[in-house]
Amino acid sequence: MAVASTTSIDELKEKAKTLRRHIVRMTTEAGSGHPSSSLSAVEVVTALYFGGFLRYDPQQPRKPDRDRFILSKGHAAPVLYAALAEAGYFPVEDLMTLRKLGSPLEGHPNYKRLPGIEASTGSLGQGLSIGIGHALAVRLDGYDARVYVMIGDGEMDEGQVWEALAAANKYRLGNLTAIIDQNGYQQTGATKDVLDLTPLDEKIRAFGWHVQTINGNCMESVVAALDAARKVTDRPTCIIAQTKKGFGILDVLQETGDVNFHGKPLPPDLAEKALEVLK
Repeated sequence: MAVASTTSIDELKEKAKTLRRHIVRMTTEAGSGHPSSSLSAVEVVTALYFGGFLRYDPQQPRKPDRDRFILSKGHAAPVLYAALAEAGYFPVEDLMTLRKLGSPLEGHPNYKRLPGIEASTGSLGQGLSIGIGHALAVRLDGYDARVYVMIGDGEMDEGQVWEALAAANKYRLGNLTAIIDQNGYQQTGATKDVLDLTPLDEKIRAFGWHVQTINGNCMESVVAALDAARKVTDRPTCIIAQTKKGFGILDVLQETGDVNFHGKPLPPDLAEKALEVLK
């Protein structure tokens, strides 16, 4: 089981580039998907899987004492698939089957079809509640396992998320970390225009959580925040990762004239430009 890591920050940054290339290639090949929503989350997912924070074993994906990562913003499945492939759960070449008939790499993660998936997600608002169930279960079973849940900032509009925040504090789930991918946009526009939840950190802190706000596209900041989070054991922790949608290929996305670029694959010509940037 992957436990500790001697991977350097520079190596993690290179791995992040690899994940970004996979995301661009697979969504363009599929002709659908959410590359921009996936790209904003790359640093966090890379650090979790390859920075020594997530304990997992691709040969025993249901090992009971494993750590769990739940991608509540399930439309960003390409970033999770890219990480799972690089971690050895399935062949990297299978990434190019994304969203194709018969492929287990569905548009949203499907627990029943792909090893390494901890929950079928994408109906937004449910992931943190599922994570609470996992955190309670491993605690009851006596395992020293940690549960990480990534939530979209648009997803924070869902009332179920706030009920879950209250419940996690009630049960003092020190083995639970929520990571909010605060990229500033959701399907219909900027989050501040759809439903302004600022100050988000103060609201979550009022629910009894330990809260950090970081630059979520800075690998150094992500690693430091994850390290600090796992040292908190008396209450649940939250990392508000302030990111940019499409990070890594922002200049290429600007050519589309769409600052949100939600749920759209890059056309082949722009995908080639993006891959050049990501060399």
